[in-house]
Amino acid sequence: MNKEYTDEQIVEAIKRAENSKKYPYGIKSINTHGDEAYARKICFNTVKNNRARFAKQTKYTDFIEFLGSRYCPIGAADDPTGLNKNWVKNVKYFLENKK
Repeated sequence: MNKEYTDEQIVEAIKRAENSKKYPYGIKSINTHGDEAYARKICFNTVKNNRARFAKQTKYTDFIEFLGSRYCPIGAADDPTGLNKNWVKNVKYFLENKK
């Protein structure tokens, strides 16, 4: 998938893929106290900052795969059941199926 998506579209897809009241947008690095607006701002900043990182690296050709490696890495300590492996697929699904 090399289609360009806006930050807004990516953030909305992340929200839908994460689908968590306790951790809106999947934000765990900062305690948002379940505040969706605050979590959304953090998510936007993460997407924006990772676009700059993506432009400087050569390992990944797909931005969503790159973002997934940082946002929701496979094998992360906070993912004991291995759900992170589905993140890229789910975010891409919600990007393609916006309804």
